[in-house]
Amino acid sequence: MANTKSAKKQILINERNVERNRHYRTTMRTVIKKYFAVLEETSDAAEAKSALTAAQKIINETVTKGAIKKQTSARKVSRLYKHYNEKFGQHPATEA
Repeated sequence: MANTKSAKKQILINERNVERNRHYRTTMRTVIKKYFAVLEETSDAAEAKSALTAAQKIINETVTKGAIKKQTSARKVSRLYKHYNEKFGQHPATEA
């Protein structure tokens, strides 16, 4: 247990930050699961692309908030694109 006033305050701050980061990470995981659900049930590349961009936006937002590291974000987005490419055989950024 913390002995000093500053250490006690730091414990409270850490708990607050853990709760905030948990929210961001949970939201990120949920949007990734929604993307995979859309990917499974649709054969429309445009619909999957919109789900992919939404997931990528939330993942990047999570990095901005400091809940995950930049490389973790890059890895997750890369894996999402990999699944997209396996199903549709193209990269959504190169579509005309």
